[in-house]
Amino acid sequence: MSKNLSVNVEFLTRVEGHGHIIVDMKEGVLNKCVLNIVEAPRFFESMVRGRSIFELQHITSRICGICSCGHTLASIQAAEAAIGFTPSEQTTILRKILLHLENLDSHILHIYMLAAPDMLGKKSAIALAQTDGETVRRALRMKKCCNDACSILVGRHVHPISSTVGGFTKIPSEADLLSMREIFVNIQNEIAPTIELAKTFKFPDFERDTEYVALKNDTEYAMLSGMVASTDGVLKSKEEYKNITNEYLVDHSTAKHAKLSRDAYMVGALARFNINYDRLSPEAKDAAGELGLKPVCRNAYLNTAAQIVECAHFCADGIRLIDILLEKGTDRSEAVLVGLNENDVIPVKAGTGVGAVEVPRGLLFHCYSVDENGRVLSADCVIPTGQNLANIELDMRKLAGQVCEKTNEEATLLFEMMVRAYDPCISCSTHVLEVEIVR
Repeated sequence: MSKNLSVNVEFLTRVEGHGHIIVDMKEGVLNKCVLNIVEAPRFFESMVRGRSIFELQHITSRICGICSCGHTLASIQAAEAAIGFTPSEQTTILRKILLHLENLDSHILHIYMLAAPDMLGKKSAIALAQTDGETVRRALRMKKCCNDACSILVGRHVHPISSTVGGFTKIPSEADLLSMREIFVNIQNEIAPTIELAKTFKFPDFERDTEYVALKNDTEYAMLSGMVASTDGVLKSKEEYKNITNEYLVDHSTAKHAKLSRDAYMVGALARFNINYDRLSPEAKDAAGELGLKPVCRNAYLNTAAQIVECAHFCADGIRLIDILLEKGTDRSEAVLVGLNENDVIPVKAGTGVGAVEVPRGLLFHCYSVDENGRVLSADCVIPTGQNLANIELDMRKLAGQVCEKTNEEATLLFEMMVRAYDPCISCSTHVLEVEIVR
């Protein structure tokens, strides 16, 4: 067969945002292979200038309707670092619980609604519901559980209310903790059928060696704190984020690309799994064993399998963290008052701080410089999807050589599945726009 390939997916479905896949191969020569990001920039880094650090999380949570809590936590962490504030142990535990719920909610959405249709030969989750209603109902039950728990902890999942610089404006009671614990157990009970479903998935056979990047620390499966580590041996502090991401512009994208030790790297569930496997809960390691997932896994399609493993971990660890709080009892006097005289409650000073949080799609950085009144002078956000874009394109180039003798329809599906495997949040990633004015 002729080694010619022409793929042009103008509106990639089942991802957040808008991106085009363009692949052009003639007689075995790959002329073009890009993920063309066409989203307009969002200008959040400009929006927050001049704002009080006590307002930031309410603005930056709007960067994404899926990762609202993740952006909230990265924003708060950066703001607290800038003013030299150290959160209490109770606050840190509650933030870890919130981050687990965030990642669970997003992973469930991707596994069931975005990836499962590909794996089960369906065009969409709607088509899947027509033949396997219970699978879709399970996903909706699990997502409702996440939303209900977030409502208890921070008022709502999308654009949380009570999580703020200094802690939480509302501390959960014992009854709240028991309710959240029951919710985690309910989600945990759905993990086994999720694994059984995944065993029926036919993940494409693919492998490409790359660098994986994630937070890492010596005590836990790092999500909220740690050094930035890579499978190539890099170990840097979050304050070195610019030398980690090394962002640069490309002509075909309104989102920047990134690289570290190589031409590209990958962040996300698979990267975390590859770097922190030893810190997974026993339940998560069992899930990995059932799915045949071992570190270091170099098949990007298996990022979805890594998300399932993480779901098992987040459930088990969420229950563990709540049990710690139940045993000790929560100190509700820690509730933070945020009003007209914020500085009387939490002292502020000039400084620069970096937040680094593992959100569903990978490592998220926020950096703020603030003045002596706690007003933002400058802001920088480096989004996981932006960090993944160069790696996605290199995976697509490798894939092009493997599928050039397939039909265009078969090849197109594999390219779409490749991009969807990264679970990209394209709208979040757009931070640059070149405007040429011709007079």
